[in-house]
Amino acid sequence: MALTNNTRTAWKLQEIVAHSSNVSSLVLGKSSGRLLATGSEDCRVNIWAVNKPSCIMSLTGHTSPVECIQFNSSEERVVAGSQSGSLRLWDLEAAKILRTLMGHKASICSLDFHPMGGYLASGSVDSNIKLWDVRRKGCVYRYKDHTQAVRCLAFSPDGKWLASASDDSTVKLWDLIAGKMITEFTSHTSAVNVVQFHPNEYLLASGSADRTVKLWDLEKFNMIGSSEGETGVVRSILFNPDGNCLYSGSENTLRVYGWEPDRCFDVVHVGWGKVSDLAISNNQMIAVSYNQTNVSWYVVDLNRVKKSGSVIQGLIQDKPIPAPTSALGTTLRRNYERPSTSCTGQEMKQSSEADRRSPEGERRSPSSEDEKEDKESSAEITNPEDFKEIFQPRSVISRTPPKSTEPFPAPLEHSFSESVLEKPSPAVKIVTPVIDRTGQLKGPIISSTPVQRVEPTVIAAAPRPVAVVTTSVTSPSRPVVTTTKPKPSTGIILSTRNEPIGLNAGDFLSHARNAKASVMGDEEALAQIRKGHDTMCVMLTSRYKNLDTVRSVWASGDVKTSLDSAVSMNDLSIVVDILNIINLKPSLWKLDLCTSILPQIEELLQSKYESYVQTGCMSLKLILKRFWPLISDTLTAPPSVGVDITREERHRKCKACYKQLKNLSNVVKNRAEQVGRHGSTFKELQLLMAPLDY
Repeated sequence: MALTNNTRTAWKLQEIVAHSSNVSSLVLGKSSGRLLATGSEDCRVNIWAVNKPSCIMSLTGHTSPVECIQFNSSEERVVAGSQSGSLRLWDLEAAKILRTLMGHKASICSLDFHPMGGYLASGSVDSNIKLWDVRRKGCVYRYKDHTQAVRCLAFSPDGKWLASASDDSTVKLWDLIAGKMITEFTSHTSAVNVVQFHPNEYLLASGSADRTVKLWDLEKFNMIGSSEGETGVVRSILFNPDGNCLYSGSENTLRVYGWEPDRCFDVVHVGWGKVSDLAISNNQMIAVSYNQTNVSWYVVDLNRVKKSGSVIQGLIQDKPIPAPTSALGTTLRRNYERPSTSCTGQEMKQSSEADRRSPEGERRSPSSEDEKEDKESSAEITNPEDFKEIFQPRSVISRTPPKSTEPFPAPLEHSFSESVLEKPSPAVKIVTPVIDRTGQLKGPIISSTPVQRVEPTVIAAAPRPVAVVTTSVTSPSRPVVTTTKPKPSTGIILSTRNEPIGLNAGDFLSHARNAKASVMGDEEALAQIRKGHDTMCVMLTSRYKNLDTVRSVWASGDVKTSLDSAVSMNDLSIVVDILNIINLKPSLWKLDLCTSILPQIEELLQSKYESYVQTGCMSLKLILKRFWPLISDTLTAPPSVGVDITREERHRKCKACYKQLKNLSNVVKNRAEQVGRHGSTFKELQLLMAPLDY
């Protein structure tokens, strides 16, 4: 019977409330797949063990929202970058702050540790990449060739190269020893979100908002493969440990790809939403996603996922697939040479003396200011038992060979919709192995885990009476003190919400308060259900007719006229629908469209609906990226000699766009002062609009 129950390929493992404010970033430890770090708008970094309801450790010190986090390869250290541009590095075993690094002018959005230790790289919304020597507390080199935010960084397995992905749609490869760019890959048509090196061969994979995954040969520096069939933005990619396939995570879906020739081996619907990170342990894929203050873990059984063989019908055209000449593909490439010792300071290209003395606030040596900032940072152990079992055994000599960890058991429910977190039914006995980061098993803990959503155990700062205060290491018997949790702000209607707006569930329930509750009749129940139904039908019918009108104009090939017709309807929902289509294909944007849509974008940026704000920000970013150079050059060019009607018409449009962009810059400047995800987006727009002030 057990065999028939445990046949699920993917399931939701756990969901927790991770912070008192919205979660803004998270990362899994890739070595064990069992450790998670989360960053939040509450300026904290919390450390969790997968499938444990309580926070192990809470790291403080940042004074602005944490935008990016990364573990080192041994999972002994974690670094976090903030919205203000500062970096803080903690030693998890010692439970203390190690370094505070300053130098970026804007939010940190990518981090990676050098595989041999001692160095880390950071990428920012200011488009710069910095290479830091952790021991010297200084920036040793800066790479400046990107033009927009750097979304992902990855060191090669041998530690000699650094790959960077950016919103400027490019992937760049840097030689750390020579201190220069090796090559640039430009085949993506939208922002590149993630890059990863093949574990063995000279291959690089990249995933983009253009809904493709591309593979690059690092010997010939050309593209050898591009995926088809992605239904959404590619948010995470991960090579299988043996390197024989590539996993791609987009919204709700996992895909398995092969290359040479391009093929999709399998597609698994997981339902994880906007997945943020992937890791592999015990032939299971562990995935994490977040929504507001909640973090969810998902598990995919890779034993039940196809990683070779025939392609999925309908995704890629079926072709005869030649037999591979090796286990890792049809082409034999060079493998990385991994040195046995760590890199020394002389191996990395150093900045010039002038660059070292640049007034960017980069810390070159320990100072009293550094020490003051380090004292303000702390690592608070909120779960002493888990902390001792996960982090401290590493210093103990093991007299026996390390044991392998155990996979997570599949839930017993037959239906995927019956999530273990949605049913407060009887508790399920789950055997949870406690491991350190080397894969050593300390012995499974059999716990009775209630099948319901659980609040985390985290320590809150003094001015924030929001979370749970738990024990310290020295006083394990100290009682737990709970305080009330603040109500979330309702100023903006979020695009992801758990209940419809304007619908009161109490309308469908009986209002009798005594034991003899009256039974609602069929007619009364139907009347309650139909309440407002006619109004909703009228609204949806009107929206359908408007969209049909716009579609008929669009079919004629005139995008400008169809957009004008949408604007004339005085319905922002129609404008948002059209913009969402145009944003997917930036080539549709013309200067004529800008003059029509910029006034509408101003309304969208000030809307109470989060989805409207997101669409407005994306449209404004595309306009600035594509047309600001043209607008600037046209307005600053000297007057032409004679009559040039085309030039004069272009000058008139550029002048109108400039005026509207100036108005928008004030809106963006005001919204950039907000704290959180929206504030970060508007800060990025503010940087793009900075040339307007010159």
